[in-house]
Amino acid sequence: LDADNYETDPCLKEIRRAENYSWMDIVTIHKDKLPNYEEKIKTFYEEHLHLDDEIRYILEGSGYFDVRDKDDKWIRISMEKGDMITLPAGIYHRFTLDENNYVKAMRLFVGEPVWTAYNRPADDFPARKQYIKFLANEAQ
Repeated sequence: LDADNYETDPCLKEIRRAENYSWMDIVTIHKDKLPNYEEKIKTFYEEHLHLDDEIRYILEGSGYFDVRDKDDKWIRISMEKGDMITLPAGIYHRFTLDENNYVKAMRLFVGEPVWTAYNRPADDFPARKQYIKFLANEAQ
């Protein structure tokens, strides 16, 4: 994606239309830009899940999303300018900055945003059970 021209990027516009991403905002994660920076960084790094998909588009900077594979082992996903990721509802994950300590990201949602993170263990939620079922089907 064209992060330098995200406001007018036709590819981003088409993704938002096709996936029904009707809400967005932009967050800058840096000690001089994010209120309660230290607390937020710790919260982002706590292993958690959401009941809705988490969609992030990196506009500047870089960082890592860590996700669990089907065997519960960590997979680190490097994210940099122009990258977009969709983490499905129910997947355990965490986020951290890299050595540059800076990222500016677009957060996208279907409908109104839901910010609630459920720290592990959170296995009783229907979203988690549905995700586990998806993994089991993919393994076959």
